[in-house]
Amino acid sequence: MVDTPRPYDIVLFGATGFTGGLTADYLAAAGEKDLKWAIAGRNEQKLETVRRRLADINPALSDLPLLVADAGDATALAEVVATTEVVATTVGPYIEYGGPLVAACAAAGTDYVDLTGEPEFVDRSYVEHNATAEGSGARIVHSCGFDSIPHDLGAYFTIRELANELGGEITAPVTMRGVVRSKAGFSGGTFHSALTAFSRARQMKEAAGARRKLEPRPEGRRSRASVGRPGRDGDLGYWLLPLPTIDPFVVARSGAALPSYGPAFTYSHYAGMKTLRYAAGGAVGVTGLTLASQVPPVRNALLKRVPQGEGPSESRREKSWFTVDFVAESAGTKVHTRVSGGDPGYSETAKMLAESALCLARDENPNVSGQVTTATAMGDALLARLQRAGMSFERR
Repeated sequence: MVDTPRPYDIVLFGATGFTGGLTADYLAAAGEKDLKWAIAGRNEQKLETVRRRLADINPALSDLPLLVADAGDATALAEVVATTEVVATTVGPYIEYGGPLVAACAAAGTDYVDLTGEPEFVDRSYVEHNATAEGSGARIVHSCGFDSIPHDLGAYFTIRELANELGGEITAPVTMRGVVRSKAGFSGGTFHSALTAFSRARQMKEAAGARRKLEPRPEGRRSRASVGRPGRDGDLGYWLLPLPTIDPFVVARSGAALPSYGPAFTYSHYAGMKTLRYAAGGAVGVTGLTLASQVPPVRNALLKRVPQGEGPSESRREKSWFTVDFVAESAGTKVHTRVSGGDPGYSETAKMLAESALCLARDENPNVSGQVTTATAMGDALLARLQRAGMSFERR
């Protein structure tokens, strides 16, 4: 999207952390021919430690460039992002650390991907930087991990399958639900981001309102996220618990941007439980965390108990898995699809972020700019990459 060649295809921020380190490992092992990349952070010694580990994976990386820049230093960030086609970052909570990097990328016409699941950050990013990114040609693509690629690209894949069933085009309203299940270790970074978001309900509402005033709506069509009701799913056989995550909003924004989703698209998002007891327990747990987040001493104690930058062992991650089932209906036709993969919070998230950065840097993608979703920015190209990398998108 930039006019002149830059030294790097990708610069990765956060490689000294756990998930960022897994992302760096993935890039090191990916075998992308002639890939030019670097890692960036505020501590050069820690970056050197990461580089030595990467060189064990790929000896050619013994001289991998190290770029020193603090997340709050706007001048240093501007210098770094001007050297690369794409920035990928795992440095969160993003509401605390992410804004200056998005601003630098939007101004420089540099594509940007992250792992955020924080609605307030995403909405403030749109309000503050979307217009600049549209002008510079930058693609700002948030939520390129488990939040929200399996859901966003899963819905995109399901729409393709539904359109095929309907003769190639969807002309009637579509209702779709996504139902996620997983067995995996808990992510400290995700926990910190979630608890921070729960504690900022008022600010989150204000940011969403500010975005609604600016964001154009599709002409002659509509797309929305709907808060579903708990209950038993007759198609899937699971008890459903509505999930208060960013995922349904991301899916609905793809539906608004892409006419292929039909004239009226509605998406609901759930956790799927095998028994009513587990569903009830999940509801109590979410409510408890929400209430705890409102009491600073309790919130701080919980954050200390689940530190960031750490994660489960490789052997535990190898035993982890996730599925997301989608059921879509339109004009009397019903389609069931599934996205599935391994450890969602770490290994697959690192894979999704790395492949998103590679996709923006190297593939033919739709001609878009500004703050966009993964389905809008990369669609078929990213779907194909993730399938080659071992994630399953299938018709059921």
